[in-house]
Amino acid sequence: MRIVFMGTPESALYVLQLLIESSKHHIVAVVTQPDRPAGRGRHLAPPPVKVFAHQHGIPVYQPERLKNNAEFIQTLRGFEADVFVVVAYGKILPPEILAIPRLGCVNVHFSLLPKYRGAAPVQWAIINGERVTGVTIMKMNERMDEGDILAQVPVDILEDDDTVSLTNCMSCLGAEALLKVLDEAEKTGALIGKPQDHSLATYAPKLKKEDGLLDWSLPNEKIICRIKGLYPWPCARTYLKGKLIKLLQAEPSRDSDKELLPVKDAEKITPGTVVGVAKDRGFFVRTGDGFLVITKLQPENKKPMSGIDFVNGGYVKIGSQFESR
Repeated sequence: MRIVFMGTPESALYVLQLLIESSKHHIVAVVTQPDRPAGRGRHLAPPPVKVFAHQHGIPVYQPERLKNNAEFIQTLRGFEADVFVVVAYGKILPPEILAIPRLGCVNVHFSLLPKYRGAAPVQWAIINGERVTGVTIMKMNERMDEGDILAQVPVDILEDDDTVSLTNCMSCLGAEALLKVLDEAEKTGALIGKPQDHSLATYAPKLKKEDGLLDWSLPNEKIICRIKGLYPWPCARTYLKGKLIKLLQAEPSRDSDKELLPVKDAEKITPGTVVGVAKDRGFFVRTGDGFLVITKLQPENKKPMSGIDFVNGGYVKIGSQFESR
């Protein structure tokens, strides 16, 4: 089967790799986003999919726009592809592109559609405290994430999962499910799915930097879910003496931690206040329903560090107040 692959970030690589390794399929071209500025120097950096494709000798195309791009559309037609496979590409395909491949366009979406349609399904599933999510293989239509479902694989969200670990798991499972769908389509000559129940749809919009601002009056569980779901970008964010702090890891306090809280009536303290130190773990911060131990964080313009190193470095002390703004 002749395939044009469309994807951009690292999460798309495992799908691309399995397609390349498959003896039944041939990647005739890769389409990805243009190079973008990255890092402190803001130098142009190629997308991970572009680098990977070049390593395997696959031609790469990086159109700035798709709509009304007659020259690029003609290029796509020239590949005579059976199917376009789309994984976290980051652009909406216009109708004239959706109509090009013989069998249609297939998307690997990281949620159990119709739940979490949109750009950030993994992040919002974790933020919202879901315990199960999954991967959907979908035949694309003109509406965002509303196409017929070709296959679905449920995935448990583990206690120690964050966006990175869960996305890696879903990439592997999604790639395997995609191969089965393509193999079946090759036998039958069609991509046959079932319509979604649109009345059950929920949405996962693209994250913005301000989504990371942390409200310390939230319960422990909600704060931990936000820390995990917002990592590695934009990260859960708070401020200490006007300086930005990114929270990377935290855990709820234990019953045995009460003796480590030297502040009298700590339960009455304002959320966001540092109330004690947990030896070899981090420091306690008052929340809406208890105390969190901050075990890993990143001060502004510094490298990530442990909670204990943050205390020992003199950045924080009992009574320090974290703020959201």
